[in-house]
Amino acid sequence: MQICLNGARGAADGAVVPMSPGAMAQSAAEAVAAGASDIHVHPKTPCGQDTLSPKAVAATLEAIRARVAVPVGVTTGAWAEPDSAARVEYVRSWTVLPDHASVNWHEPGAEEVAAALLDRGIGVEAGIWSGTDGATRFAASPLAPRVLRVLAEVMDTSPDTAEESSRALLADLGTAHGRPVLLHGMEGGAWPVLRLAGRLGLMTRIGLEDTLALPDGERAISNGQLAAEGLAQYRAAAQRLS
Repeated sequence: MQICLNGARGAADGAVVPMSPGAMAQSAAEAVAAGASDIHVHPKTPCGQDTLSPKAVAATLEAIRARVAVPVGVTTGAWAEPDSAARVEYVRSWTVLPDHASVNWHEPGAEEVAAALLDRGIGVEAGIWSGTDGATRFAASPLAPRVLRVLAEVMDTSPDTAEESSRALLADLGTAHGRPVLLHGMEGGAWPVLRLAGRLGLMTRIGLEDTLALPDGERAISNGQLAAEGLAQYRAAAQRLS
């Protein structure tokens, strides 16, 4: 179970979302104590914006690794740096390296960013979003067989249709070049997709990036709470047929 600590959320989403390196580290520690085995985090500027800057990435990774001993990955999303050449230069300039980093395959420059990560020995999580041409581009990519895993990211936020959208995305991915698949949803689709991942025996994730709410709609108080509930839901679903 991967925990996604904060995503592109900001102060408007509430104090529960960790924004500083110290808060991210505390949140990661709580989630790992609850059973999470991998971390995905978005380093932030002092004003709370996603950033790929070496200083912010180093501070975030060092703080989290001081508290947990599980793999830690970061984003390379285009919203953090729209210029793809600049994203590549950021990766090349990192002084502290994550264990892995996500690359959204539908974004311009995805191949170049992924190549820069691989050149530095950083695992690549290939983000394949539903509703984009990411699956098609990934299928044709010479880098695809070298990625750490595929993030099958379901953008359908409806609890009524997210499972159907998940199955369509998985069909589009096919064999995913034989790479492991982590399936997850967003907002209202987060919990239905997590339970489907359990039934299909796929990796999954949960956390304040994906949802601020528990399955009953109550607002979550921490990533630790989401990790504990996510594992419980996943294990229960895994006992059922797909």
